[in-house]
Parts: sequence; C-alpha cells; structure tokens
Amino acid sequence: MKNRFLCMTMWFMLCSRILAQGWVSIQEFGVQPNNTAAENTKCLQKAIDSMANRGGALFVEPTEGGYPIDGGLTLRRNVTLVGVHGPTGRGTATNDRSKPTGSLFVIRDKDKPFITVESATQIKGIQFYYPEQAFDKPEGIIPYPATIQMSQENAVQGVTLSCLTFYGEYIAMDFRGKETQVCEQILFEHCYGYPLSGQFIAIDRCYDVPRILHCHVNPANMREFGRSFHKSVIDSVVRQKTYTYWIDHTDNAQLIDLFTFGVHGGIYLGSETYGQLTNFNFDCVCIGIHKLGSQWKNRNWQIAQGSIIANVGEKLEDIHPILIEGIGHSSITNVEAFSGENGALTNKGASWDYMTVTGEATISLANCRMHGYKADTPINAHPKAKISAYGCIDKNNVFFEMKP
Repeated sequence: MKNRFLCMTMWFMLCSRILAQGWVSIQEFGVQPNNTAAENTKCLQKAIDSMANRGGALFVEPTEGGYPIDGGLTLRRNVTLVGVHGPTGRGTATNDRSKPTGSLFVIRDKDKPFITVESATQIKGIQFYYPEQAFDKPEGIIPYPATIQMSQENAVQGVTLSCLTFYGEYIAMDFRGKETQVCEQILFEHCYGYPLSGQFIAIDRCYDVPRILHCHVNPANMREFGRSFHKSVIDSVVRQKTYTYWIDHTDNAQLIDLFTFGVHGGIYLGSETYGQLTNFNFDCVCIGIHKLGSQWKNRNWQIAQGSIIANVGEKLEDIHPILIEGIGHSSITNVEAFSGENGALTNKGASWDYMTVTGEATISLANCRMHGYKADTPINAHPKAKISAYGCIDKNNVFFEMKP
C-alpha cells in the first residue's frame, strides 16, 4: 500500500509539472477512451485550434487500449502532440496481450489521412494503431491513406516527427509536395512500423536539408500483442515494388541509421537529389539502394557503413543490392552485400550481382565486401560508366579492383 501511495504521489507530481510546462491533457478537451471515434476527432481538433495562436503542447494521456479516433485532423502551426513513449519496436500490450495501450490513437477512418501537419509542429512519443488492418491474409489489406501527411495547401517548414510507432499502417508519413508547395527542415527520427504499401517515409520537394534518422521498419513490430505479419502478407508488400524510404527533389538530405526488412526496395534516391546515407541495413529486399541522377553538378551521393541483403524478387536477374541510373557521382565506402535464405518470406537466397549501372555515372568504391551473388562479376555496368574500385572482396574472397 505504501509503495502504491508513493507511485500515485509521484504520478500526480509529474502531471502537475507537465501542466506547469504548458502541456494540457487531451482529456481536458473531451477526448476520452469511451467516446466514439467521431467525437474524439471533433474534440481533438478543437483543442488544436485553441492552441494555434499562442503555441502549446497537447498531452496524449496514457489510457488502457488508447483513444478511438477518425482521420481528417489538422495539426495547426505552433502546436505539439506529445505522448509518453519512445519507439516501441515490438509493441506495447494490455495485460491480456490483445492490443496495444498507452499514448495511443486507434484509427477507424479508411478514407482520410489521420493528421495533416502545418509548419512549426511536432508529434512525439505516440503510437498509431489500425485494428482492422489485415496481418495474416493479404486479400484483407486495407489501403489506408497516409497516417501523417504535409499540408496540401501551404508550404510546410520546421516539422519534427519523433519517437512514433505505427501498427498496421499502409503509408506512414507522406511529405510529397507539389511543385509550387514545398517543405523544408523536416525531421524524422526514431520512428518504427511496417507499412503494407512498402512506403514508410516519402519526401518530395524538400529544399533545405531533410533528415531521416534512426528509423526501423520490421514486420514483427506488433509481436507483443500477437499480430506479427504472416509470410503471405510480407510477400504481398514486396510485390508492391515500392521503397521504404523515397526521396526526390531534395537538397543535401541527411540519412543516418536506417533499417528495413521484407520490402521491394530499401531506399530510392531520385534524380533530383544529393546528400549522405550512412549506417544502414536493408534486409530481404530486391533493390537495396536505387540511385538516380540528372546532372553532374550536384547529383552526388556519399554512401558509407552499410549492409544489404538482397534476395527477393520475381527473377534473380532483377535483384541488385545497388542499382545506379542516370549521371552524377556515387562514393561508396564499407558497404557489404551478402545473401541467403530467410524463412520469413519467399526469396531466391541470392542476388544477381552487387551493383548494376545503367547510365554514364561516375562511381568510386572502397573496402566493400561483395558476396552472395550469382553473376560472374559483382559489377555490371554501362560501357561509358566510369568506375573505380579499391580494396573490395568478391564472392570468391578475392580482392576485386577496377580502374576507370
């Protein structure tokens, strides 16, 4: 009893401190776990609107089983939604392990994106759950709109999406802007999920340093409450031929510590991008890195410290850890590829090569291990491509070098 009293006292002290810092529980605005989804959406939007002018934070107070809610919300300028969680890589769970719990939105809407963000906003420490989404039968997959998307009306600048976990999403975060409506200074960090479209983060037309940091995509992310995705569902995600991380029309993108498993593509670096990709693992993919380039000045990528297991696809000849098209330069250092069987999904157990180059790009490689491929040579390239490889090891454990 004494320990229980102490815990309750500490909890009330924490709540008082939160309120003193300007955080207000969404329950104060009528968002309740026993409401209908429509009622909670209406109340939460009113809460957001009331804070937009002065700025403030809405606390998604933990509750058993979360809050049922519809989509169509807009996170207005200057407002933060904050919960108690770091990313929950295998899920939270109630005592009977039947569902997640805590700072959790249980999304019921199949037609509208859950939330659209404006400039100077933040979402942190929250879980998003789609309980009607299939996890064991691919024919039951629901193509939900994006959980989080950028405003479709105005430019979006200064958004932080941190410590978020998605359960059963179709597209997690969609920041693809129009030609006249761009985004800048967008930060994604410590976000976990497994999107059934294969698309976790998509960015287009972000002209001031987008950052994707420490993100993890894995079909076992609902293991704690018994909804890990079955092999047939993972196979269906691969067949979408999409990429977990997709960017185009971006300046100096910073991509650090990224993981994905059981998708067609790890990352797509579009023809109008440049930046750095470091410390990554793309596991059980068809294409690990797909890099394009449209010109020579600054369509260049520095890629380092990574591992790619490319072993899935309809034809072995289509499986490439690295695929480079167009022009521009790629610098690749300490990136290994190996392959093999994995019972979690249908796979070939090998890749065709280490790298395919279809255009006249320039490429420099150093200290890369090239293993698990079936072709005679690890690199198959356009005759006008200029490639330098030094200190690399091929599938026969022999040093592999190329001079331009």
